[in-house]
Amino acid sequence: MPANRTAASSRTPTMLPPLPDIILEPIVKLALAEDLGAAGDVTTDALIDPEADGKWVVRAREPGVVAGLDVATFAGWMIDPDIQYVINAPDGSSVKTGDTILEIEGAVRSVLTAERTMLNFIGRLSGIATLTRQYVDAVSGMGVIIASTRKTTPGLRALEKRAVRLGGGGAHRYGLNDAILIKDNHIAAAGGVVEALQKAFKAAAHLTAIEIEVDTLDQLKQALTHPPSAILLDNFSLADMKAAVKLAKGQTLLEASGGITIENVFAVAETGVDVISVGALTHSAPSLDVGLDVS
Repeated sequence: MPANRTAASSRTPTMLPPLPDIILEPIVKLALAEDLGAAGDVTTDALIDPEADGKWVVRAREPGVVAGLDVATFAGWMIDPDIQYVINAPDGSSVKTGDTILEIEGAVRSVLTAERTMLNFIGRLSGIATLTRQYVDAVSGMGVIIASTRKTTPGLRALEKRAVRLGGGGAHRYGLNDAILIKDNHIAAAGGVVEALQKAFKAAAHLTAIEIEVDTLDQLKQALTHPPSAILLDNFSLADMKAAVKLAKGQTLLEASGGITIENVFAVAETGVDVISVGALTHSAPSLDVGLDVS
C-alpha cells in the first residue's frame, strides 16, 4: 500500500471497510493491463506535458448508491501513488444527479490514464448497490433479507458481493467452500432428498451450514424430516410459498429464489419467507452513470 494512501471524507464514513489490498491488487492489475496493453496510453503521452498537474471531480449523472471507491482509488494509486483523493460521498451513500462523489488532484497524465478503469469500477459497482437498494426498499419493514447469488462476473465476485452489501442486501455464499448447498442435480446424483441430507450432515463440519434446494412441496416435506440450516424454495408459486411457510413452522430458514423481480418481490416477502435471493442484483444491474470533470 502506498504510504500516502489516505482519503479524507467530508460526510459520513463508509458503511463497510475497504476490501484488503491482497484482494484488490490482482483485479486492478488485470483491468489496467487490459486497458494499457503493450504501449500504454499513447494519446495522453502524445498530448500532455509530463509536469502538468490538475484537479477533477467525479460526479453522479443520475441518482444512485455509491460503491467501488476502494477499488477505483486503488487503480489510480497503482498508476501513480502521488494522486490525492477527497471522498465526498463514501461507499454506501445515496447521491443525486450532479452530486460530487470524489475529488482528485495529481498529475494530468496519471489521472487521464487511470480515468476509464476508475469510472468502470465505480459505475458497475454503484449500479449493483443501487439496484440492491431498490429491492431492499421495496420490502422495507417486512423482516426479510434480500440476498445475492453466485451469478457474478468472473473475477469480480468480492467486489460485487460488497456492492450488494453496500446497497443493504445480504451476501449469501461467496463460493462453493463456505457452505453446503444441495441443488437439484446433487439430489438426483445422491439418490434423493433424504439421502442427500444424510450424506451432507455426515460430511459437514460443526460450523458448516447446510441448505437444500427443493422444487415441490413434497420435496419440502422430505427435507423437513432432517431439517437443515435453510431450505431454498426454487421457483415456487406464491401459494406454494405460503404453504411452505406453514409446513416448516419455523424449523428452518426458508429462502425464495427464481423469477424474483422488483415488481413481485413485495408479494414474495408477504408469504413469510426469511430470505429472497435475486440473481439480477449482480448479473443484470445497469451501471450507474458517473463522469470525471475538470474542477
